[in-house]
Amino acid sequence: MPKLPVKRAPLVIGWRERIALPDLGIPLAVAKIDTGARSSALHASRIRQFERDGAQWVRFHVPHGSGLKARDIEAPLVETRAVKNTSGIPEERLVIETTLHLGARRWRIEMTLADRSNMSLPLILGRTAIRRHGILVDAGRSWLAGHPIDTSRV
Repeated sequence: MPKLPVKRAPLVIGWRERIALPDLGIPLAVAKIDTGARSSALHASRIRQFERDGAQWVRFHVPHGSGLKARDIEAPLVETRAVKNTSGIPEERLVIETTLHLGARRWRIEMTLADRSNMSLPLILGRTAIRRHGILVDAGRSWLAGHPIDTSRV
């Protein structure tokens, strides 16, 4: 008889969680989980596109604040995408891909770069970042996943 795939238990997370973005050199940050938002966004300033070895890249600054240490980051550019901002106004945003650590789980996500200086948290995880990963959001709680664990070293 063929073996059935084993489903892992869903990971229940709160409306805010501690996450890591190790590809970007961000070992710990606070993210707002927003299932009403399609895209994820990272607060960035001084965003500039450039070319490296024939490929498009982006250089940006992550300002200090809300648990983030100020740093300059470079990443390959995935695309430019029209995204509706918090006010519902479409704007063009640059998109990068990075690894997300949430609790003991990790996977690749796409993230837009945006000016979130007027927002309370520098990072938002939208529904496309968490769908298909067995995650349930308890909107009334926070910090359910614990600190991000680097499972590649376990």
